[in-house]
Amino acid sequence: MTPTPPAGQLAALDASLDVVPAAGDRRRHPAPAHLVFFHGPMDCGKSTLALQVDHNQSRQGRHGLLLTQGDRSGTPQISSRVGLQRAAIELDADTDVRLLVRDRWAAGQRVDYLIVDEAQFLTGAQAEQLAELVDESHVDVYAFGLTTDFRTRLFPGTQRLFELADDVQRVQVEVLCWCGLPGLLNARVVGGAVVREGATVVVADTAPAPQPPAAVPEVASAGDAAVRYQVLCRRHYSRGQLGPTPTVPGQLTLR
Repeated sequence: MTPTPPAGQLAALDASLDVVPAAGDRRRHPAPAHLVFFHGPMDCGKSTLALQVDHNQSRQGRHGLLLTQGDRSGTPQISSRVGLQRAAIELDADTDVRLLVRDRWAAGQRVDYLIVDEAQFLTGAQAEQLAELVDESHVDVYAFGLTTDFRTRLFPGTQRLFELADDVQRVQVEVLCWCGLPGLLNARVVGGAVVREGATVVVADTAPAPQPPAAVPEVASAGDAAVRYQVLCRRHYSRGQLGPTPTVPGQLTLR
């Protein structure tokens, strides 16, 4: 027979239970929400991870919104190079993310979390709006974006998320330069050469998509030249070297 605790211990236990919020009662007893920023170079799997986080959250009964802008597909969706994709809400520089969420609430929809892909394209004000949703409305935010642009400079959205996020994580899937070293920098390639000047935002993929013989290529362009991106290590980015150079017999390949 289990002994009954003294009356004093029972009273203390009852008092402690009074401060435990009922399950799901998040507005009256808010659980801490977080702003998490995942970053890395192109090809490191950010969009794949974004869709995985959404899957894990939704299978626990949570309801989220998927947001993006400038996806490589050219459509409002989050798409991964491994073939995964989900429809998403397209943002632009004038979108107030707070109003987007509040409109869903006004329509009777739950919004427990946000998945924000291509977060490097956010404005500083939009990054601040995400932080406000976390702090004032207890909405979890998971943002995914590139670390630097083709000039090796932080995107404005990336910089502000570095400054505001509760947790900043580099995506752990390693991207390799053609030489085998870790690829860290996104080189913009125009007409087969690395360029270091131009508009910050030119949406293109890391390699030209295969085209049918008679098709007209639909790729981003700078003037008349096709644009693509290639991830390089710091040394080969600095040299503008996109692949090994031909060598004569007996000469070692330089890397």
